[in-house]
Amino acid sequence: MGGEALSSLPGDPPTDLGRDDSWSGVRAVVAGFGLDGAAAVDNLLHLGADVVAVAEHLPAGMQERAELLEVLGARFDVGPGATDTLPEPCDVLVVPADVVPDGALVVAARGRGVPVWSEVELARRLRRPAVPWLVVAGEDTSTAVAMLRAVLHEAGLRSAAADGRTALTEAVMAPEPYDLVVAGVGAAQLRFTEPLAAESAVVLGVPGGLGAVFEGVSRACVYDAADPAAEDLVREADVVEGARAIGLTLATPGVGMLGLVEDLLVDRAFIEERRTTAAELCTLAELGDPEPSVVLAALAAAALARAHGVDRSAVRDGLRAHHGA
Repeated sequence: MGGEALSSLPGDPPTDLGRDDSWSGVRAVVAGFGLDGAAAVDNLLHLGADVVAVAEHLPAGMQERAELLEVLGARFDVGPGATDTLPEPCDVLVVPADVVPDGALVVAARGRGVPVWSEVELARRLRRPAVPWLVVAGEDTSTAVAMLRAVLHEAGLRSAAADGRTALTEAVMAPEPYDLVVAGVGAAQLRFTEPLAAESAVVLGVPGGLGAVFEGVSRACVYDAADPAAEDLVREADVVEGARAIGLTLATPGVGMLGLVEDLLVDRAFIEERRTTAAELCTLAELGDPEPSVVLAALAAAALARAHGVDRSAVRDGLRAHHGA
């Protein structure tokens, strides 16, 4: 794969472009070619941008996809030192999570005034405006994302998801119609990302670097009530008026929380009688795994679904289905 320069045709600033605009003439550089980088290259090409991918090496299993994208028009500069110099001209630099955030490319882009976006930021700009996002943020989001998708399926809702196997850009640009986007993201993916303005979001695990997840939330900020740092993120977030803070606990929940009562996962946040009682969501036996991390993931999935308006029976059936999958 050669290192040809990008076209010198004048490009339009990409700042205000979305999924329904032509990106023709936009010179985009994508750093790295892992799952997220490949999705960025693929979809920027689809939008009409002029794309070059720079990488020190191609990850295992990515050679064939790189060759296909090269046939479709992408340019590649792969090899030692490829990420030392920002190609010219460049209208936007896309930096996936596995790329050093303060490396030479980012420094050069900032020096030239070139926008630097994460792959998640690219996806945010390409979202369907009418389709809400449910965001699961943390070090390991896969279980909660899978549970949430199972619950949404039982509720008759179609979801596109970034789940560790599909990049967020690929999910939001899927041609099939869907009702919601379920985004599993980590702190590294949120570098160079503006507030996601999710419908609802949850932070699981160590909350460092995840503060932006709650910015612009319109329905529910969900957090582990045992983690004061996570609660602080909620308190500090600039949310849409009317958004609620929903705590998760592995003990008996207070009002406005989801938690455990003996062997039951229960809801005291999304029921009218929450001040005096709790409503059963499912049993630990139906969940299939009593490990605290699994129970917390189930409570998180339930909270996001319930905030969207999913009824308790779909939560129970979805968590059962996930266990049986």
